[in-house]
Amino acid sequence: MPQLNRSTLEALAALDTATVCNLIELFEVRPRSAGFLDQRIRACFPEMPPMVGFAATATFRASAPPYKGSTHYSLEAQVERFSELSGPPIVVFQDLDDPSVGATFGEVMCSTYKAFGARGLLTSGTGRDLPQVRRLGFPVFTSGSVCSHGYCHTVQLHVPVHVGGVSIYPDDLIHGDCNGVTTIPAEIASELVEISGEFVSAEEAVIDPMRNAQVAPSQLREAFEEMKDRMENLRTRVSRAVK
Repeated sequence: MPQLNRSTLEALAALDTATVCNLIELFEVRPRSAGFLDQRIRACFPEMPPMVGFAATATFRASAPPYKGSTHYSLEAQVERFSELSGPPIVVFQDLDDPSVGATFGEVMCSTYKAFGARGLLTSGTGRDLPQVRRLGFPVFTSGSVCSHGYCHTVQLHVPVHVGGVSIYPDDLIHGDCNGVTTIPAEIASELVEISGEFVSAEEAVIDPMRNAQVAPSQLREAFEEMKDRMENLRTRVSRAVK
């Protein structure tokens, strides 16, 4: 994976996730219908700013205690492996129970993850202690909430997982906010930041005139043509750079 410096990650965190998805499309490195989590995974705290980090993946189960002789991992073992990642972690759980039986996380886990540098958490399962986690300022994304933890245990660490219809691998770059969650191909992450200002400016070619209450249909057509031209120029430059 290309090494991304702190300033690049901070710049990505200044963008909303919908814009990040738009920028990725320009590079044509994957289908437009791929790479982002579906509507089952939602922000528990949509008011929080975007999270950006690298996937610390795990699988989880809560329907029954670990059977005798099986392996399960402690919270300590999980945070120790944060050091294997390319930057700040985002904890990613695949809940092996379907439907979810017990909450994947609560206040204790999220307090620990945040203390060890994690920028957020997402799970195909559920969470609890939501008011307490909100007070931590820790973004979490789930399919819902469950009040009990059941027989919660972590089954595997740093393995490929499937969450929200997307396969996520250890150390994948992730971006999430109130719009949803997407992976970012690391090889284009720096380029996304470089073109983001120009992309937003191109969109303003339409948005600015629409703020005028007296706008005419002809102005709308002209504004869209201008935006289209700017986007096409940007796409052409990006395509040449990728090649």
